[in-house]
Amino acid sequence: MDPDPPLLSFLPFTLLFFISFIGSLGAITLLILLILCSAAISGSEVAYFSFSPKEEQRLGEDASKASDRIQKLRSNPEKLLATILVVNNLVNIAIVIVSDGLIRKWIGGEGFDRMAQGILNLVGDQWLSLSNLSHSLSFIISVVVVTFVLVLFGEIAPKLYANLRNVEFAKAMSLPLIGLTTFFSPISNVLVGWSNRIEKSVSSEKWGSATKGNKENLDMAIELASQQIDESPEQVDMLKGILKFGDVAAKQIMKPRGDVIAINFETNFKELMEVIKEEGYSRLPVYKEDFDQLQGVLYVKDLLGHSKEEDDFEWQELIRSQILYVPESKKIDDLLREFQLKRTHMGIVVDEYGGASGIITLEDIMEEVIGDIKDEFDDEEDVEYIKINDNNYIFEGKTLINDFCRIVDESTDVFESGKGDADSLAGVILEVTGFIPRRDKEIVYKHFTFKVVSVSKRRIEKINVMINRNEK
Repeated sequence: MDPDPPLLSFLPFTLLFFISFIGSLGAITLLILLILCSAAISGSEVAYFSFSPKEEQRLGEDASKASDRIQKLRSNPEKLLATILVVNNLVNIAIVIVSDGLIRKWIGGEGFDRMAQGILNLVGDQWLSLSNLSHSLSFIISVVVVTFVLVLFGEIAPKLYANLRNVEFAKAMSLPLIGLTTFFSPISNVLVGWSNRIEKSVSSEKWGSATKGNKENLDMAIELASQQIDESPEQVDMLKGILKFGDVAAKQIMKPRGDVIAINFETNFKELMEVIKEEGYSRLPVYKEDFDQLQGVLYVKDLLGHSKEEDDFEWQELIRSQILYVPESKKIDDLLREFQLKRTHMGIVVDEYGGASGIITLEDIMEEVIGDIKDEFDDEEDVEYIKINDNNYIFEGKTLINDFCRIVDESTDVFESGKGDADSLAGVILEVTGFIPRRDKEIVYKHFTFKVVSVSKRRIEKINVMINRNEK
């Protein structure tokens, strides 16, 4: 008989020693516990990633600790998934090791040798050695048994149950998963980092340029189709708005902080009512000291039953403290889904440092597709400008780039290379020059000539824009 390789002979010996140490009953108990752990972890993968919008809403309204833990885990889904996969693989490896040890103890090396010898007697021993065939039989039997047990009790059954009772399953596993996520954080962070790098390499500039090219082709197709079937400009703009909907960030369409109508927490009731009557908004942010210290949002409809109260009426009790904070870079298609999910119409846009940059509303998002939405409180023109001729305009410095391009019939891509983080005409000039220019200073950018009409110490107020369309 051929001698066993060192590793193959060492591993069975170690397993048999371990099982003989804890006993067959202990090994069976350990195996059952490991299968239960595998079932719990596998079920968690389904439970945590199968919530419907209504279930997510109920979890948000539930004040229990389990719901808080679930939301904390779901706030970083990549790390949660990495932890589940790491733990599940470790548990499955342990199940394979313990199962193999039990099978070897019950059948024994001599039992596998006898089975191997019987096979060799049937087929002849010129191609196979007794030792290799014995180990192969041991491996095949272990794989068949363990695979059946794992698939049935560690995968199929728990995932079916978790799919039916996902909220209850997620709550039951929230505390163990918090502990496991913390313990395996170094490993999961490395895995998430690798996956992110792989994702970035796959989403290379080649794919990005291809996507951009496809959108440009679709944009051109819309233009050609509109000329042939005589579509109205509004319909064409709507189609283009749908095409670019997923590329627009919240920062591009938000109302800047300086233009936001907000209420100081210390304002008395009389002054509050005057602001509401004058401005005509249905929701007003409420702050203390400055706009970065927001206390919540006041809904004007909540004041309907208190319109005749005295000046000392404590309207602050009506403030709704739930505030949706939105990163500047968040795409508006994702934000629209979040508005729908959380049943809100307003979000506070924040920069990378957590400071409030402005606000964005459901109306702002819808206007990107269907155009301006006017009500009885809106001015005739939401962007203040003077049109001298088709190639000569005077704009407010705070005019957003999107609004400027819409009015002068330019593509927003024209500012991509020079605007940096700017989202207004004044911001573009500051990015190009690096300083606040003096009055009458002319700045040339591509086929635009910007002339500063009025400027203060802190900002550019009015800009004369001259367009040389022959240089495009």
